Amino acid sequence: MVKKVQVLRIGHRIYRDIRVTSHCALTARAFGAEKITIIGENDESIKNSIKKVSAVWGGKFEIGFSSNLKKEIEKLKKKNFSLVHLTMYGEKIQDKIKEIQKKNNICIIVGAEKVPPVIYQKSDYNISIGNQPHSEIAALAITLNELFEGKKLNKNFSNAKIKVIPQKKGKKTEKKRMKTAKKAH
Repeated sequence: MVKKVQVLRIGHRIYRDIRVTSHCALTARAFGAEKITIIGENDESIKNSIKKVSAVWGGKFEIGFSSNLKKEIEKLKKKNFSLVHLTMYGEKIQDKIKEIQKKNNICIIVGAEKVPPVIYQKSDYNISIGNQPHSEIAALAITLNELFEGKKLNKNFSNAKIKVIPQKKGKKTEKKRMKTAKKAH
């Protein structure tokens, strides 16, 4: 079974992709990835936002930026990561998911702007979630859910300060009481 899962988001542009990239990071975190590396413009607002989410909602999740796609691919390959590129032109996920699940380390690659040919060439798998145009966020969520066989949907995040209490109607949360240091008199 899979040991480590990371996401590589390629082509982030601050002026255009801030919400989609943020949602890719949130989806990666919620569905079981340990880390996202974003190739493109360094965006401290996304980094800070995701760190705040992890601080409040719990769990360990890393986020980083790089401007060198080829260097990141080389690093992943040296660490024995299998590269799974999500593309509508790829092989159907249902035909490859069992094979992918046998890999120890997986990096799921999602694009933004036009995906460079090196991604198609260097990826171990070019995988489609249907062969129609669709959202990379949806493709990432479906892929992670399939990869972990739905088990991450019920994941308890360590050190969460807020936890949702599922309800038929309305909203209910539980806030963890934080221990405060006693004042010395």
